[in-house]
Parts: sequence; structure tokens; C-alpha cells
Amino acid sequence: MNRFDGILGQSSAVDWLVRAYRADRLPHGLIFAGPAGVGKATTARALAALFLCEGPKEATPCGKCPSCAAFEANAHPDYHVVTKELIRYHDKTGKSKGIDLSIHVLRPEVLEPAGRKPGMGRGKVFVIEQAELMNPQAQNALLKTLEEPAGRTLIVLLTEQSLALLPTVRSRCQIVRFAALGIELVQKELRRRGIDANVATAAAELSRGSLGIALKWIEDGVVEPARQLNEQVDGAFAGRPPADLPGWFRKAAEAYAEKQLERDELASKDQATREGLTLYLTIAGERIRRRLADEDDPAELERACSAIDAVARAESYLDANVNTAVVLQQLAFALEGK
Repeated sequence: MNRFDGILGQSSAVDWLVRAYRADRLPHGLIFAGPAGVGKATTARALAALFLCEGPKEATPCGKCPSCAAFEANAHPDYHVVTKELIRYHDKTGKSKGIDLSIHVLRPEVLEPAGRKPGMGRGKVFVIEQAELMNPQAQNALLKTLEEPAGRTLIVLLTEQSLALLPTVRSRCQIVRFAALGIELVQKELRRRGIDANVATAAAELSRGSLGIALKWIEDGVVEPARQLNEQVDGAFAGRPPADLPGWFRKAAEAYAEKQLERDELASKDQATREGLTLYLTIAGERIRRRLADEDDPAELERACSAIDAVARAESYLDANVNTAVVLQQLAFALEGK
């Protein structure tokens, strides 16, 4: 999708970009900030296609010039998408799993090509995904390029956490906000793509207005385990504690990790398993938070708050590499009110 008119539910962000483009006032640096999977990357791609087009009409790429043809073929020499996984191509040891965005990625993928002439003459576009993962060294190295890029250059930082970027980076960019999509809009789009109605409804509700996450969770087989987890959380609050919640978490996280390894054989199984655990902890936490809105009994409200605290502690313990079995057992006790 290389046009603004196909972007769902982000009219405010798109309108601002179109006005800035038409007025020839697009900043060198842009921060697209908002939840995952709501259209930030799609919008960045549409903006890049327009920015690099040789014969745009109003705020739409012509679709006929060599630049548009190269873009459509995913072979444009001046369109650069930067991800943390690119460390694998720049780490001479071959051991890096791409945990953050380091200077070893930024230098060859952004800083050096930004200083060269564009391959097709119109300019250069760099889209940095998960920009909050840039470490301080990488962010500091980017400052000069953000402020004074060579030639006609556009740098777009995509992030869920704009405050994780250094103030010096934020001050050199225009922040464009992206909002969560409506649940009904996500459900409708999933159905349009041929996804079963029940799965579409469940995925739309679980993803909380993120089409990208809904699609990924369907692909990764997360929707059914999430339903099972929600039932176990509800059962625990109703006095029906799960038989083996820690064991369920382990199996679900391992299944999630296997899906990631199928997609990317160089991924770390341990890291993917921890990502799976974090994902299901987040789903459990959201289920408990919803209980707060429907509960008026003080004792139950206190219990729900304690359970949310337990989920947050479990997430922090996983980040600190605390023994997983211990973390999950403590969480199970908290959900059971022990």
C-alpha cells in the first residue's frame, strides 16, 4: 500500500502530513508515535512513495514513474527501512540476536547512506522501526543527520514510546500522533481479509484496536490460548483456581517461541519464549484491569489491584532474568488470593 487513501483510522495524522507536504514544509525528521500495529509503518511507506515520486499529483504518487515502479517492486535504492535485526548483517561475530538498535546498525544503514547522493535523484527516506530501542550512543550519533541531512532527506522514527527517545532527538523532529483503531474497524478489516467471524471478533477485542497485532496474533496462534487464559483468570477470581497455571504459561510461551523460530530461524529461542511469557502476562493483566471497571465490592477491588501488581512484578522479574518457575508460581498464588 503506497497511498494515503488506503490507511485506516488515522485521518488526523494523514491530514497533517498532506498539509505539510503540499505546503513544502515537511520536516527533515518525523516521529510517528502510537500503539503497535495501527498504521505507523504503512503511513511511513505511503509518505516515502510520495516523497520520492517523480511526478506526484497533489498528494498522491503517480504510480508510473521509475521511482514508483521501483517502490512497487520493493527495490527502491533510496528507501531504507531500518530494524534491530539488521545487526546480524553488521556483527562480524554472527552471535548478536538483535536486542537493541546499536550504532553498528545506524552507521551503515542511516548515517553513511544519508551522506551520499540518492540513487534515483529525488531524495532519500529512512524509516527506523522500534526507534525506542536505539541505545543512547546510536541516538546521539543520529542528531547531526536529523538536524542537517545532506540533500533532500526524510527520516521517520516509528515508536510506541516517544519518551524513550532522548530529548535532543525529540526536539529535532516533529511528532505525529497515531491512535488506536476502533474495535469494530479492526474486526471489519479482518473479516474483509477472509478471517473467520469468531476469530476476527476475538482478535479485534484482544488487540485493543491494533490491526497489526490482531493479524500477528492470528498468524502466531495466540487467539485461542488468550481465550483459555482469560477463562483461567476469571475462574481464579470465581474461586476455581487453575490446576497448573505455571505449566500452562510455559507451554503457551514455548508454542509462541516455535512460531517465531519458524518465521526467523536466527531468532533466539530463549528470548522468544520470554517474549511469549510477557505477551501472556500482558493479556492476563488486561483481563484483570477490565474486572476493575465492572466491580464495586471493596474486597474484590483490592484483590484485583493486588493481582495487577503481581503481574507487573512478574514482568519485571522476567526482565531481570529471575527464575521463570519461581516467577510463575508466585503469580499463580497471587491470582488465587493466597
